[in-house]
Amino acid sequence: MSNFHNWGKDSRDDAESRFLAGPRSRTGEFGRALRIFGEFIKGFRALHFVPPCVTVFGSARFAEDNPWYQLARRTSAAVSRLGFTIMTGGGPGIMEAANRGARDAGGLSIGCNITLPHEQQPNPYLDRFVEFRYFFVRKVMLVKYSYAFVVMPGGFGTLDELFEAATLIQTKKIDDFPLVLMGVDFWRPMLDFLRGTMVKHGTIGAADVDRMLVTDDADEATAFIRDRAGKHLQQPRRRARKVLGERVTDPRPRPAGS
Repeated sequence: MSNFHNWGKDSRDDAESRFLAGPRSRTGEFGRALRIFGEFIKGFRALHFVPPCVTVFGSARFAEDNPWYQLARRTSAAVSRLGFTIMTGGGPGIMEAANRGARDAGGLSIGCNITLPHEQQPNPYLDRFVEFRYFFVRKVMLVKYSYAFVVMPGGFGTLDELFEAATLIQTKKIDDFPLVLMGVDFWRPMLDFLRGTMVKHGTIGAADVDRMLVTDDADEATAFIRDRAGKHLQQPRRRARKVLGERVTDPRPRPAGS
């Protein structure tokens, strides 16, 4: 038991890389399992009483003057006015734009950030911020508390999140929640591949692609979400029995832009 004192004591930057680097000592693996469990509990405590969310995915690399940043901001503001909480990965770029849109509309804005070797700082438009060390724990939280997904242009991480949501919907692990792709020109080559190659060879069905709304119109995206997920806004608010010391979010809107 000489490794007992090292259980779960990875640095902030290398916790996940060590976990994924193959077998380690059994005591070390057990320690990491406890740390991962602790991260799930932290997420549950922070998010359990948050009103129904819509998660916005997209690149961290777009500046404020980028048209897709502006589109994410407008779309998120419109979705927020429906009554949904806007949830993102909490960082810059599209994530900032989405959280900023919620702030514009006076709605709630949540961020689930990830620690990276070069720290990703939370954007300044968050009402609540939760930080995770493990990508897979963070991704569970971004899906678990959301009833629709808006996917803006992005890179590998955005594609990972898009296809995670699409797979969970396809396999009925989650309900047929709205999945909206914003940026028609950006997504067209991928959709051509999905329809022209994957559907053609039978690896997915046409319905798996057709269920996605692809648009450049914030109003169309908002109406799609309202029509297919608006019912979740009518759910009775859960009784605040704070079994794990959960935080209770005030559902009342604040003045827009505050």
